[in-house]
Amino acid sequence: MKITQEADYGLRVVLYLCKLGYGEKVESKVISEEEGIPQRFLLKLLRKLIQADIIRSYRGVSGGYAINKLPNQITLKDVIEAIDGPVCVNRCVIDPSFCNRNKIGVCIVHKAMTKIQKNLNAELESMNFEKLVNGEV
Repeated sequence: MKITQEADYGLRVVLYLCKLGYGEKVESKVISEEEGIPQRFLLKLLRKLIQADIIRSYRGVSGGYAINKLPNQITLKDVIEAIDGPVCVNRCVIDPSFCNRNKIGVCIVHKAMTKIQKNLNAELESMNFEKLVNGEV
């Protein structure tokens, strides 16, 4: 499994906003400069995080972007899935019809990957942004 650059940027943006504090607004230009993310790429990323209800946008003169949940309510898995979709170590874990062996039933590799998938999801769900802000990694 490989996390995309977009998901990596998403994690950094959410952490940045969490460090600012709940409800504290900041312009996308500031986020772009502080985090080294190209502005156009950032705007696309922010839309995905808004759709996932992780951040909120504010219009107008004092507008900007702010975290929409408390940091302890946002996990790494939430952000990664908002950007990249479901976390998946092997596509057969999500849909057994993708099994390369085309066997009836489930092969041993599928069973192993399913176990790894469950562990990975549990780890990503256990790590929230409050822990990251506090350095509890």
